[in-house]
Amino acid sequence: MNDTQGHGPERTAEAFREVFGHAPAGVWAAPGRVNLIGEHTDYNDGFVMPLALPHTCLAAVSPRSDGVLRVHSGDAPGGAVELRVADLVPVEAGGDRGGWAAYPAGVVWALAEAGLLPGPSAGRAPGADLHFESTVPTGAGLSSSAALEVVTATALNDLYGLGIAPQRIARLCQRAENAFVGVPCGIMDQTASACCTEGHALFLDARDLTQRQVAFDLAAEGLRLLVVDTRVKHELGDGAYANRRASCEAAARALGVRALRDVPFGELDATLAELERLGCDETTRRRVRHVVTEDRRVEEVIERLDAGDTRSIGPVLTAGHASCRDDFEVSCAELDLVVETANAAGALGARMTGGGFGGSAIVLVEESDAEAVSKAVTEAFDAAGHRAPRIFPAVPSAGARRL
Repeated sequence: MNDTQGHGPERTAEAFREVFGHAPAGVWAAPGRVNLIGEHTDYNDGFVMPLALPHTCLAAVSPRSDGVLRVHSGDAPGGAVELRVADLVPVEAGGDRGGWAAYPAGVVWALAEAGLLPGPSAGRAPGADLHFESTVPTGAGLSSSAALEVVTATALNDLYGLGIAPQRIARLCQRAENAFVGVPCGIMDQTASACCTEGHALFLDARDLTQRQVAFDLAAEGLRLLVVDTRVKHELGDGAYANRRASCEAAARALGVRALRDVPFGELDATLAELERLGCDETTRRRVRHVVTEDRRVEEVIERLDAGDTRSIGPVLTAGHASCRDDFEVSCAELDLVVETANAAGALGARMTGGGFGGSAIVLVEESDAEAVSKAVTEAFDAAGHRAPRIFPAVPSAGARRL
């Protein structure tokens, strides 16, 4: 299911009983996210500003003492996938990427790798039975995979009394996705799912993981942030994401800096000239320009929100989309159509959100204009022969928790 209705802890617990034949020890939730600004900056040690959605992945879970992991999804065909914790092998060590079950399995592997799960010396070989149900749209750039990872880690953290702080849960889940699943994502998605709070956007420094909750009460200001799911599916494991990350890392090495975050915005022109002198191609230089200017855009949005001038962030969002489209080349025709149509229909600003190559856009509108802008976007998709987009408000919501 792809809406926020119809799921709840009671229903998820009952589905667990139907699959596994006994009651779960509890039910947990972790949200998807949208990113207000700061795209492809997290793996460059830069700045991001996500907010959690009301759409969540729910997990009904019970511990096991026999080292067996059984995972089942109400949103995927087939029965429970059964694995042995001791036999889990990450992609980086030659393991098979597998399907959706690789994400929760990767979290268990990451916990074991970090020495956090009780070992045989404790008289047990921990495992778990897990049943998942999610309202986070998959393939929409809204971090459905991070929600799946974070809810798994949060549940096991509680069940086994591991005492892991939310920020470390995020790092462990990133490790699972990078090493076990084989997707070289940054830290933003997992941190948003684990650490966001209701009514706020999260300002995160991806280098030192310091974070600040920034008040983002759109309703109080007569504003609305719309999410437009283009229904164009993307797969970040297909190499395009990895290629862009590799390009950024190569540029940082050429410049002799730890990461592109270390290139000052005021020295961008000189830096681009230096990269040209060093023989870096135009594509690499454009990648650098995106990251450096995008970090600055995050800072601009923070400054404007802190000043109480929320409406003025609209043009910054639109500028971010142009940079993602032209310099980082991660947009697509459908995302561009959303941004162009929404702005023409009176939106304050719009941009793609997430890794790109499909997925979703966000649109900042006056609350009174939300219906007209949504209608204009839907009609534009119809006229272009695209599948109708799914449009809903992004309401800043709580991070992972036990229900």
